[in-house]
Amino acid sequence: MPWYKKPQFTALKPRPAAQQPHKVPDGLWHRCPACLAILYMRDFVANLRVCTQCGFHEKLSSKERIEMLVDEGSFQETDATVRALDPLGFSDSQPYTRRLESTRKKTGLMDAVRTGMATIGGQRVSLAVMDFAFIGGSMGSVVGEKVTRAIERAIGERTPMLTVVTSGGARMQESTYSLMQMAKTSAALARLDDARLPHIVILTNPSTAGVMASYGSLGDVIIGEPDALIGFAGPRVIEQTIKQTLPRGFQRSEFVKEHGFLDMVCPRSELRDTVERLLSLLSGPARETTEESPASASGNGHASARAKRTGTTPPAAAKRPAGLKPKASARRKKA
Repeated sequence: MPWYKKPQFTALKPRPAAQQPHKVPDGLWHRCPACLAILYMRDFVANLRVCTQCGFHEKLSSKERIEMLVDEGSFQETDATVRALDPLGFSDSQPYTRRLESTRKKTGLMDAVRTGMATIGGQRVSLAVMDFAFIGGSMGSVVGEKVTRAIERAIGERTPMLTVVTSGGARMQESTYSLMQMAKTSAALARLDDARLPHIVILTNPSTAGVMASYGSLGDVIIGEPDALIGFAGPRVIEQTIKQTLPRGFQRSEFVKEHGFLDMVCPRSELRDTVERLLSLLSGPARETTEESPASASGNGHASARAKRTGTTPPAAAKRPAGLKPKASARRKKA
């Protein structure tokens, strides 16, 4: 028998188990969509989902964003059970109710925003943090209601308001109901301004359309993450409308800041410290845990009584209440 017909030379033998190729576990590596670098997933997450090679900022979930910004264990979620309805019976590729249910199961969220109270550097704040994973962070009736409640809670508790935006705009499945939220949230922020309480906005990629045309652009300080898309209509729509080529970097954070619509562009690693400094600047030091008596808080209690007995003039209040912004006229006079 020729050698090439002998089984020991022609039959394929199974490789011993010890020599089997190792299977790479899923989720071990991550490819950056900007520079295509291969990143070790653990290092990528530890770097707040920012590419270590090119600095590209990928999206964070609302949970990750809250953990990054607030003091550990301080976040208390509010209005977590508010659910969207389907008043129009809307259906596109699938019924709106089915889309909502599938998205809730996928993300673990009830809607595209999480609200609550927390502390940042010891300063109590009201939070509204959007999540792009829930139908593109679109604003429907629930988002508008929860953001409005968060603003009203800030007014009621005399705390600053912090809003983190990531959104493709108003939710088309709710039609006019979603557009009404633009006026609703803007009116609530007008009341916040009347109460002289600060509103800090962080714009992340993307921040566009109806959200950007309402509470996304109504901050006392507006911060953008690097290279975030910020605008109303998208660049492609604008180019097709005006039939012109847009400048390089159009509607990106750096371009928007250069043209006066942002106060600063802040890398994600510096966001928490930046927000903490802004809160201290706009609201004064963190409140003490001990409560003042009504008389001492009003500034005309025992000091006024002593003044009457001694015939002296009581001292003027030296401090503004925490969370109070100076009037614009006072700021101009000081400048």
